Amino acid sequence: MARTPGGTLSAFTLLSTPDAPTITSISTSIGSASVAFTAPTNTGDGAISSYVVTAVDESSGVSTGVSGASSPISISPGGGTFKIRMQALNPYGPGRLTEYDTGNEIYGGAELYGWGNGGGGRLGDNTTISKSSPIQVGALTSWSQASSGSGHTASVKTDGTLWTWGLASDGKLGQNDTVNRSSPVQVGALTNWSQASASTTSTACVKTDGTLWTWGDGQQGKLGHNNTISLSSPVQVGALTDWAQVSAANDFTACVKTDGTLWTWGVGTWGQLGQNNITSFSSPVKVGALTNWAQVSTAANTTACVKTDNTLWTWGINSEAQLGHNNTIDRSSPVQVGALTNWSQVSFGATHCASVKTDGTLWSWGRNSVGQLGDNTIVYKSSPIQVGVLTNWSQVDCANSHCAAVKTDGTAWAWGYNGQGQIGDSSVVSRSSPVQVGALTDWVSIDAAPDNTFALYGVV
Repeated sequence: MARTPGGTLSAFTLLSTPDAPTITSISTSIGSASVAFTAPTNTGDGAISSYVVTAVDESSGVSTGVSGASSPISISPGGGTFKIRMQALNPYGPGRLTEYDTGNEIYGGAELYGWGNGGGGRLGDNTTISKSSPIQVGALTSWSQASSGSGHTASVKTDGTLWTWGLASDGKLGQNDTVNRSSPVQVGALTNWSQASASTTSTACVKTDGTLWTWGDGQQGKLGHNNTISLSSPVQVGALTDWAQVSAANDFTACVKTDGTLWTWGVGTWGQLGQNNITSFSSPVKVGALTNWAQVSTAANTTACVKTDNTLWTWGINSEAQLGHNNTIDRSSPVQVGALTNWSQVSFGATHCASVKTDGTLWSWGRNSVGQLGDNTIVYKSSPIQVGVLTNWSQVDCANSHCAAVKTDGTAWAWGYNGQGQIGDSSVVSRSSPVQVGALTDWVSIDAAPDNTFALYGVV
């Protein structure tokens, strides 16, 4: 009861806030975490308006908070070990607190390592010397993604800046010149780059605002600007803001949008654009009408893509059975590889392909002249064959004649041609089955180029 100014008593009701949400899982990546949760049964005396997620650094006590309307909610506190806290809010205030206790380790960035051919400064270590084992690119621990083409690399940092190095022919470094760089140089001053893809002659990159940018050799329309003009600095492809993931090959490019559609442009001589013809296009053209494309990989004159239903599709040239269809017939539109629905991630090399399944197994097919399929033979395969029997592969990347992969235990492995030391096992001996790259166990991701390999090594 409360006393009114007139001296009489009047009843009041204490309006209540929600109970605590239930955190169901926390998945971490470089610099951030995605917090999944379920709403509380008791919402208090009003509908829940939002949720607040707070990451508390266990060493410094510094808190980072973010709000959202539904599960999951992403938070980016940087690197460290955090307590994750959550509250639901209704019109009467924040509700009870949920705390997901210690052990939520979030990578604050990664060191970048490269190995293989060092000519033209392509390893980024300020030399032109080749290395047959990993050498760190500078001393920074803020790299989040890297892509290497034939002679140059583009890499994004956790602060959203873009950096390039190596051979600068065709202006592919984006530095407004054709001067080679032997260490990373920032592309402009912007801080909203998200994902880069480097090819032999060009570079493509998606920004956090969903715009797409390309530069380098523009012959045959490969940059997507509706012309054949080469560019030495980034230029936006059209005006759309819904691009999600891009993959650049020598003469063409493919990109998935946020709506699940797939688009291609450039040289179509072998049907690699998936347009059911062999026509080249100088601006993006949609591949069919489907909206369930998830991840695309291009190389030479071929394309592979995983759909959201975990089916795998390939098209383009098939002279080495690299499409995995148990034949050597070229395809100008997407054709499913088998009937399985458990493919997770795919990567095309020049004439071979490798893919990881949802069960952690690794599969490869196509040309196998130097053991690039990793099955301990040099016999070509026209349909997917499993690489060993292990079930802990997480990501694979293929180059001209070698592959590199990361396992769920954080180890890195490579196989195939090794003439420039691109396998990273301190030799120049080619390998027909996977060999471990050093002994480290915190590799985050890996990228294979024709005669190089780059990998991110996670640090907290």
